Order: sequence, then structure tokens, then C-alpha cells
Amino acid sequence: MKRNDLTRYLAEYLQVDNFSDYCPNGLQVEGRADVRKIATGVTASVATIQAAVDCGADTLIVHHGIIWKGANPTYIGGYRERVRLLLEHNINLYGYHLPLDAHGEVGNNVQLAQLLELKDLGPFGEYKGMTLGIRGDAGGIRIAELTERVRIKLQREPIVIDGGPARIHSVGMITGGAQGELTQALAAGLDAYITGECSEMNTHQAREEGIHFIAAGHHATERGGPRALGQHLAAKHGLEAEFLDLPNPI
Repeated sequence: MKRNDLTRYLAEYLQVDNFSDYCPNGLQVEGRADVRKIATGVTASVATIQAAVDCGADTLIVHHGIIWKGANPTYIGGYRERVRLLLEHNINLYGYHLPLDAHGEVGNNVQLAQLLELKDLGPFGEYKGMTLGIRGDAGGIRIAELTERVRIKLQREPIVIDGGPARIHSVGMITGGAQGELTQALAAGLDAYITGECSEMNTHQAREEGIHFIAAGHHATERGGPRALGQHLAAKHGLEAEFLDLPNPI
């Protein structure tokens, strides 16, 4: 597949023009014109880029790219090494942030909701007029069962604030660093809210307002989208795809 064709396809499939984001969504570093093997990952770190080199990928697609609005990168340290590896090995780098959170098929949120076996999925969580998250029905399970499900499915120990009802039906989620959107979960009257990270104030909010809060890891909650996008491109366009899951405790 030609790089330009892949760029156009991803822009349309992920509907990037619908989002006001912190970063450019799409091709961030230009590499080879012919795309044969894609690697996907959460973040374009030095380790992830090196893993893409090692597995023979000519294209790397991530959720967190290397260009962010308001940043003033200088080509020193880790940033220089990221760029050096990409250019030296002629690797295309694509970054898709909010579009990969919100997508209805391969998005981080829908992938997490399906992984946690929620039913009757619907939209939840607004940012600048865009819906990013998902809500669903947990079927009346207890917080201990939901916690264990998160622990097993994401393979990490979540932070859990047990402040909600004995039986959990409505669960909302916005993956990554969306702890500030607990207020939206409260406004929606949800029984539980899941995101990646937590802040000190979330403990008091959850206990005082009567909602369960689960911080399951920024990296852990955002693995699903990149993995699913790679699988989609492999099935749709016959490309080889490999998901690079480098451990991250946050």
C-alpha cells in the first residue's frame, strides 16, 4: 500500500477532521513511500520506535505521537533519539489522539467497554462538542467483581475508590488521563466511572457523591485502540501488523 493512500484512508476512517485536538492527527514523520508492515503502540517513545525497527516495520501508528500543540521541542535527549531512529530507518510515524479514543469500532473506549463485557453501549463524555467516551450496563455486579474484571483483563492492579451503590449497572469510561471528567459521570448519575489516571480530589468526590471510581492505568486503558486499528488495517488492506505492548506502570 502506498503511504499517501494509507494517510487518506486513516483520515477518513478515523474522521480526523471532526476533532479539535492537542496535536496534529495523521502523518507526523514521513518515511517510506511503500507500506508493507505496520507496528502499532500506545506512545512513540524511544523504546517503542526501537521495537518497530527491530520487528522490521516501515510504519508506526500510535495514540501518543511526538508533536503536541504548545510544546517547544528541542532536538536533544530522548526527543532527538526518537526523531533520529525514525529518520535513520525511514519509518513513517502516524499519531491519532482523540480520534482513536472516540472511534466506534477501533476506539480505545469501545474496545475497553467490550473487554470489560459491558452491554447496551452508548455515548458518554463530551469535550468541545465531541463525544469521546462510552457508557454501558454492567448487569448489577458488585464493585469487587468489577475490580477483579479490570485486574484480569488489563493485567494490572487498579486504584479503586469504593463510593457507589452495592450493585453496579451504569458504568461510564473515558480512557487515559480523564480523571477530571468524573464530574461528567456524576452529572450523568452513573454508578461507576473508569479512566486511566487519578487525582487526590477524586477520592473525596467519589465518596461524597456516591460513585465508584476506578483508575486502571493510562497506558493500560489505551492499548485496545492501537491494537484494534492494526488488526483492522491487516484485514482491510492485507498489511502485516504487529502490536508493540511495552510495559508502563502509569
